[in-house]
Amino acid sequence: MTPRAGRAAGGPGDRDCAGGGAGAGTTQRGAFGPGAERSGDSYLPEHGNGGYRIRHYDLELDYKIASNRLVGRAVLTALATQGLSRFTLDLGRFRVQEVLVDGRSARYTHRPHKLQVKPAHPIPMGAQFRIEVRYVGHPAPIRGRWGDIGWDELADGVLVASQPNGAPSWFPCDDQPGQKASYRVAVTCASSYTVLVTGDLVGQRPGASRTTWVYERAEPTPAYLMSVQIGRYERLELATQPVPQRAAVPARLRTPFMVDFARQAQAMAAFERLFGPYPFGEYTVVVTDDELEDPIEAQGMSIFGANHVDGRRTHERLVVHELAHQWFGNSLTVADWRHIWLNEGFATYAEWLWSGLSGGSSAEALARQWYAQMAARPADLRVADPGIGRMFDPLVYKRGALTLHALRREIGDTQFFTMLRGWVAGHRHATVTTAAFRAHAQRYARQPLDALFSAWLDQPALPAFPS
Repeated sequence: MTPRAGRAAGGPGDRDCAGGGAGAGTTQRGAFGPGAERSGDSYLPEHGNGGYRIRHYDLELDYKIASNRLVGRAVLTALATQGLSRFTLDLGRFRVQEVLVDGRSARYTHRPHKLQVKPAHPIPMGAQFRIEVRYVGHPAPIRGRWGDIGWDELADGVLVASQPNGAPSWFPCDDQPGQKASYRVAVTCASSYTVLVTGDLVGQRPGASRTTWVYERAEPTPAYLMSVQIGRYERLELATQPVPQRAAVPARLRTPFMVDFARQAQAMAAFERLFGPYPFGEYTVVVTDDELEDPIEAQGMSIFGANHVDGRRTHERLVVHELAHQWFGNSLTVADWRHIWLNEGFATYAEWLWSGLSGGSSAEALARQWYAQMAARPADLRVADPGIGRMFDPLVYKRGALTLHALRREIGDTQFFTMLRGWVAGHRHATVTTAAFRAHAQRYARQPLDALFSAWLDQPALPAFPS
C-alpha cells in the first residue's frame, strides 16, 4: 500500500540459522559508461539497468538471524537486447565474492548500489546468457526519501517490503517495475522459524537444526514484489476456492485475526466477479509480531502488522485494499512509477466497492466524502504524473479512485465493469500505462473521454463532482 512500514527495532534471540561458503573474487576496476547503469523509469532512473532483460532468477539464501548474516548465490538467466561488452546489476551493501558469466569469471566493480560486470567475452545482441553472483553480508534496507526500504530485521524475524526500490537490499537484480521475471527462491534458516516467500512452496528440507524452504514464482514478477518473511508463525488455512488462501500469524493473534479476516474469502469472490479471475495460484497473508505503519503488498502475498489485528474488523478496508493489489499493481504492473495511480487509485476504489457490497457506505457516498475532503485541500497535484516526491500522496489514492468513479458515472455500470474486466484480462501479468488505460476505456464509451481524463488526471484543479 505504501513504500515502507514503520516497525519495532530488531533484537537477538535463540537463533542458529545456516551459514554457507562461497568462493572469493577479485574486484577489477574499469571504465563503465553511465548509460548501462540507468533504466527508462522517469522517477527512479538510477534503479534498473539497460541492455538486457532478466528472464529468471534462481536464489539460494542461507540466513543467520542472530547475526543478520546472509550468504547468497544468485543465478540470473538474461537476454541481451543489445551487444554487451559490460553491464550492471542493482545490489546493496554486500561483499561480492565472485561473478561468473556463462560459467567464466568476469571482472567486476561493486559500489553501492551498483554491481558493474565485464564478461570475459562480449555478449552479442539476442543472446541468452547466465550470470552467477556469490555474495555475503549483513542485509540492510535501502535508505532514501521514503525511509528504509527492503530487507529489515524485526524483533524476532525478518520482513521484506521493497516498494519501490528495496529489492537490491537482498539480491542482485534489475530493479525497475516494468521488468518482470520468474523466480525460484530457496531460504535456509533455523527450523524454529517459518519462512514464507512469494510463490508456491515446492519443497521443504528439514534438518537437525535448520530447514530449507523452496518456493517458485512462475508468473512474471518485478523485483520489488518479491518478498521474504521469517518469523515464529502459526500457519492457518483460510479458504480453498478459488485458490488456496493461507495465513501466517503469531499464535497470540490467532483469535482476533480470524475475526478481522473472516470476510477475506467473500472479498476474493466479489473481486473475481468485478475484475475477473484471481491472477495467481495462491494468496498468503502474513501478520508480523511487530507493529507496521501500513500493510504492504507483494506478489500473491500481503503483510500486516500486529496493530492491524484487533478482533473488531477495524482495518478491513486495508485487508481488501491489499487484496485488490493482486490485480492492480501485481498482475498489472506500472511500466513507470509515474503511473502509480493505476495501482493505488484502483485499489482504493476497490475498497469503496467492497464497502457497498458488504453493507457499509456505498461507493457513491465514499466518493462524496473524499471529494469534500479534497475540496478543502490545495489542488496542486497531477494524478497522472505526481512527481517522485508525491508518488504516495493521499491525493494519488483518493483522486485516482474518484477518476474511476467519474468514469463509471460517465459510461454506466454495465460498461464500466465490462471495461475493468477487459483491462485486467488484456494486460494479465504485463505492464500498463495511463495512456493505455485511457485508450482502453474509450472503447467502452459513446462520447470522447478526453475532457474527463484531462480534468481528473492531467490538471491540478479539482473538477466538479461527477453527476
